[in-house]
Amino acid sequence: MKNKLKVIIKKQHRNENKRIEVENIKIMEELSLKKFEEASEKVKEVTLDTNLVFSEHFSSKTGNKVYLKPENMQYTGAYKVRGAYYKISTLSDEERKKGLITASAGNHAQGVAYAAKKYGVKATVVMPTTTPLIKVNRTKNYGADVILYGNVYDESCEYAMNLAQKEGFTFVHPFNDLDVATGQGSIAMEIIKELPTVDYILVPVGGGGLATGVSALAKFLNPSIKVIGVEPAGANCLQVSLKEGKVVTLPSVNTIADGTAVQTPGDKLFPYLQKNLDDIIAVPDEDLIVAFLDMVENHKMVVENSGLLTVAALKQLKVKDKKIVAILSGGNMDVITMSSVVQQGLVQRSRIFTVSVLLPDKPGELVRVASIIAEAKGNVIKLEHNQFVSINRKATVELRITIEAFGHEHKNEIVKKLEEDGLRPKIVKVNI
Repeated sequence: MKNKLKVIIKKQHRNENKRIEVENIKIMEELSLKKFEEASEKVKEVTLDTNLVFSEHFSSKTGNKVYLKPENMQYTGAYKVRGAYYKISTLSDEERKKGLITASAGNHAQGVAYAAKKYGVKATVVMPTTTPLIKVNRTKNYGADVILYGNVYDESCEYAMNLAQKEGFTFVHPFNDLDVATGQGSIAMEIIKELPTVDYILVPVGGGGLATGVSALAKFLNPSIKVIGVEPAGANCLQVSLKEGKVVTLPSVNTIADGTAVQTPGDKLFPYLQKNLDDIIAVPDEDLIVAFLDMVENHKMVVENSGLLTVAALKQLKVKDKKIVAILSGGNMDVITMSSVVQQGLVQRSRIFTVSVLLPDKPGELVRVASIIAEAKGNVIKLEHNQFVSINRKATVELRITIEAFGHEHKNEIVKKLEEDGLRPKIVKVNI
């Protein structure tokens, strides 16, 4: 009896495995080269040419030939218009007339709003309350109604889906949709046409729509191309899911890359990502801050934190003499965030630092300190004079000096000069 039971269980397992295998094959067949070709032609109606930009700076730093795919230069400031427009093109007139609704941290919102305007239909967008003002206003400017709800994308998405069911709107998912992913994949078509011998494509990952489309089409066209997904370390839902072999929801996310702050990767996309991504890299926020400075200073381009993931990941890619394309997914960054990132980047690079010195409270001491810094070619940009650091304030005062330098080595030279003059400087960790 036990043996018969074992045989029955084994048969059930085989049947279940076969069923899952058949379902996976069916799913995988939904993305086809024909659809990618169709989408690539369709999105030309709303996209600008974003030709590859060779980066002398990143090439010399990595020992590879690095090219940038500047989707931050799209009319809507991001690649998302591709997937949104193609998805809307596949809807019936009836589905479009119902009105469209979506959820987004910003870039998909603008993509849907712009695409809906092109088709002459109404769009409603639910955005997290933390969305930068520039993204909210631009979405409204394209004619969409904006609802601010939830602290993170996942909360906004749940609200939008409930609203779609309640009001009868047609929901356009920002990533967990194969048509949307197909539209995003048009980027890979352009990359490979322009650079047929590309070895690596680095693609930002939030929910996985862009990574699904790019990796699937790249493998269709040339299976030897390596496609690497890049996530923020504080929102690495795909990295965790791939490791576990199933879709995993993170308990929380914490990253300055708001466009990729997603807790759960798309379950419809996961089989493709498992099959087509060659690796995944997680990038800490501090690397994004430095990458922003690199991009502004060396390429004169503003790229938002999510769009910088691929650039920040270059140093983790242990290869040489390869042709690498880093997709810059968007450039919609508000001025306040930009200012903060620049300041923190300057601090990280030791381009700006603050030291504290204790001085006798007598004439000429300030001039002495300033002269030492000037001789070391440092530039004083801020002074704070504290007379109340000691009870005997006539004997000792604290001087905090914020100095502009050329980098780590120059900073150390300035500090050494102050030490040699007996000032015993202490580095102060403060935000400027």
